[in-house]
Amino acid sequence: MNHAAAQDTGLVARAQADPLRPAYHFTSPAGWLNDPNGVGQRDGIYHLFYQYNPSGPFHDRIHWGHAVSRDLLHWSDRPIALTPGDGPDAEGCWSGVLVDDGGTPTIVYSGRADGRELPCLAVGSADLDTWVTLEQPIITAPPAEYDITEYRDHCVWRENGHWRQLVGSGIAGRGGTAFLYESEDLRTWTELGPLTVGDAGDVRLDDPEWTGTMWECVDFFRMTRGDDGLTGPPDGTSDDEHLLIFSAWHEGHTLHPLVAVGSYDGQRFVIDRIQRLDLGGRHAYAPQTFRDEAGRRVLWSWMQEGRDDAATAAVGWSGAMTVPRRLWLDDDGVLRSEPVPELTTLRGEQLLPADEVSSGVDLAGVDLDIEFTATIDAGGRVDVVLFATADGAERTVLELRRDGDGLRVKLDRSRSTLSTSCDTSSHAGAVPATDPTARVRILLDRSSVEVFVDGIALTTRVYPTRTDARQISISATGPARLDTARAWRLDDAEQPERVLHP
Repeated sequence: MNHAAAQDTGLVARAQADPLRPAYHFTSPAGWLNDPNGVGQRDGIYHLFYQYNPSGPFHDRIHWGHAVSRDLLHWSDRPIALTPGDGPDAEGCWSGVLVDDGGTPTIVYSGRADGRELPCLAVGSADLDTWVTLEQPIITAPPAEYDITEYRDHCVWRENGHWRQLVGSGIAGRGGTAFLYESEDLRTWTELGPLTVGDAGDVRLDDPEWTGTMWECVDFFRMTRGDDGLTGPPDGTSDDEHLLIFSAWHEGHTLHPLVAVGSYDGQRFVIDRIQRLDLGGRHAYAPQTFRDEAGRRVLWSWMQEGRDDAATAAVGWSGAMTVPRRLWLDDDGVLRSEPVPELTTLRGEQLLPADEVSSGVDLAGVDLDIEFTATIDAGGRVDVVLFATADGAERTVLELRRDGDGLRVKLDRSRSTLSTSCDTSSHAGAVPATDPTARVRILLDRSSVEVFVDGIALTTRVYPTRTDARQISISATGPARLDTARAWRLDDAEQPERVLHP
């Protein structure tokens, strides 16, 4: 084994030895992972491309990793798709999308060189394993008539016989935006102006609804209401509601994902309302969606770490994906999400088959799927204690309470770890709901927590230090009761014998 191969093996082995590395969430073989890119399905095969640095768990000279699956759960690594070259992506191949150009797989991505990002293009083989990049960017400069903050990340679709593209950006002194372009061939683009512009106002980094000064990872599509509603690419001639997903950013701060719902006339998008996409802030960042062959709108997001750079350097990996989620607009126009149903096939031993649980439940584990329903009337509360030690020195607490403003969710991480190198801030938010019965699902995977309350998601990361931080309890107080509860262990889904450079 040569020196480079030995280094690769050592980094992968160090990553896989970390007891906090997720078991059924997708992660890179080791090193660094961030945004999901080029997500889609072709001929029954799901493709997940992602931002990847195989050299170590830090953001530098970003490549595009690539994995494939037939069930959205078990993934096989494919050859690295994009590697920084000598031209417009010399400093990294940043985020983008995969499209089908008359049968030719094509990636539109942000190449980084000389400290800035510009739109670039790569053409792939039929199996998506081999890619050739154009030597020059397909758009050579941001719009000159605007004082922009940043300019990167793409959404590309076909509309009325033409290609359309959005590039995430921001206008200084005004707010985040996405510039709209049109093309006949994906290579020559005409600027059509801002699709819409946010209102940045004063800097409010701690406000989970602030729209930021720049919008990263823009994603635009249409959707009809109802659990079985239809979804598709933007269409300015339809009366369908359109949704613009973006990640609020400000001067290097990756803040939180938001979704704007409104109307689109083929030139401009008029925002009716803006909703938090995930109550966990930056821990479900840079989402990207696609319509699969079954017609579902499926979303991926990047679960950022909550431990510092020294801690991730020690374990050899950083970043994972959320579980893939199905999106839908309810009858009131609220965007909701849930894990794709395929996830239930990972369920193993059932730990909690209980129908009479009003007095509370207790169980233990670090990689679980928990479901329960609870009736919570005004003034009532349900507490879920996760990853707890027997003495309570480490514990993460999810609180559900109903007051005059409706159902509120809070996740308290203040005692989630004894480590001083981790983010222990709390998350909180409202769940639009009038029914007193709350339907809750919690996915635990060693260092990740994904909560779904009536289809409203909250994603976060926690890092217990003690091996006995496995206890879980659910209890109700005040005018509240538990109605049903189920829990299962989930099987490990990671591909064995991974390498940094497939």
